[in-house]
Amino acid sequence: MMKVLLPKRLQWKKKRTRVKGVANVKGELKKKIVKEIKIDLDKCIGCRACEVACSAFHANPKYSSTNPARSRIRVMIDDLNDSYVPIRAGDYTPSECTGRHTYTINGKEYRECSFCGVSCPSRDYFKEPDSGLPLKCDMCEDDPPQSEPLCVQVCRTDALTYEEREEEVEEEEVTREEMEIGLESLANKYGLQKIMDTLARMSQKG
Repeated sequence: MMKVLLPKRLQWKKKRTRVKGVANVKGELKKKIVKEIKIDLDKCIGCRACEVACSAFHANPKYSSTNPARSRIRVMIDDLNDSYVPIRAGDYTPSECTGRHTYTINGKEYRECSFCGVSCPSRDYFKEPDSGLPLKCDMCEDDPPQSEPLCVQVCRTDALTYEEREEEVEEEEVTREEMEIGLESLANKYGLQKIMDTLARMSQKG
């Protein structure tokens, strides 16, 4: 088992990208807006306001309830060592990973899963509590758009900050076959009816 000793003060960066106003042409350079939430662990106090705000935004109807289990961001807390690590929901994986690394922070060991944002079969984090479907951070996309994701707006210590920048990248076209593979994987895992019910709730979200 591999052990990695992390420095006491850390700053994590995670990204989610979206293309604005361009057509995807495979192999062609396009400009896109990179949306990024930066996480400064030295400033996080473990208040979990980000979890409450995120779950309220994604409630149906919107802001009608709060349930941290529905949040796309979770704060891993170690009260004894006063350590707090916000983790944002990432992609879904149909199988458990083989990573078994151990991280040591302030003398305490943590499994690799403690800092993973992936929704997978080996744990209950980042799964919709009603349907069991995987959750993923969507940067609180709304109409009209939010100025910043809700987790950033409610963070009083600036542990979460939001940035946008423009980059030129080679776009890859998402094929119909790739979308069908993703949907088939979800259907095999959760059943077609659960997916349809979840899509119906999402379409009603306003």
